[in-house]
Amino acid sequence: MDIQYSQPFERCQPKWRGVVDSSLAAAARVLWRSRCVLCHRPGAPSADLCEPCERDLLFNTDYCRICAQPLAENAGQSRVCGGCVRKQPLFDASFVPYRYAYPLDRMIQRLKYGNDLSSGRVLGQCFYQRLIVARTARLPEALLPVPLGIQRFRKRGYNQAIELARHVAKRSGIPLRMDIVARIRETQEQASLPREERRKNVKGAFALIKPLAYAHIAILDDVVTTGTTVNEIARVLRRAGAETIEVWAIARAGRR
Repeated sequence: MDIQYSQPFERCQPKWRGVVDSSLAAAARVLWRSRCVLCHRPGAPSADLCEPCERDLLFNTDYCRICAQPLAENAGQSRVCGGCVRKQPLFDASFVPYRYAYPLDRMIQRLKYGNDLSSGRVLGQCFYQRLIVARTARLPEALLPVPLGIQRFRKRGYNQAIELARHVAKRSGIPLRMDIVARIRETQEQASLPREERRKNVKGAFALIKPLAYAHIAILDDVVTTGTTVNEIARVLRRAGAETIEVWAIARAGRR
């Protein structure tokens, strides 16, 4: 059974470590100027992303409120796509602020396949900035990053969803929980599979590993394409008693 970073990340360090870390970070900002992760020019204050590159990020402004599928321009966020009308997913809503397009896709690929954790920090910052602008409802009680298969985790050395989630959790104050759901069997990379094969690929791949103590929870991933992975995790959470399930991700890719 794969239990990645089984303890909430703040438990593995004494409380004073956070004070030291923030002091060192403040000193680093004075001594070393931020540098854009995309073009390597000077970044914005306290952010490793310059303003021109940030303006190039494509917002997901008109989308299905349930699955975040891009809709026609000016459709509004209250709309529901045809797929969700025909068969609503097991989650209630999605917040996915960007489209999976250049140059954001380059940052995600560097994080996912290139061991570029600095891109994860920048993406987490961008997500949180969009969240606080758009959010009016109460925040979820817990944040659950999508777990990797143990073989892929060992090969990569980290879980990109956890790296994104820890930055979002730190800024939002939402507890980050990596010890509720585990991926109990290896699956193929979803990006290489057609839609129907994706469902089969992740069916039964996740399991609850401790009682669920939250009624409102958000599942966080890097990219949502068909939503089959997060829907399978939502199935496990529903069975455990979750009342409200949201899907959070950095980017939404169009369905193939």
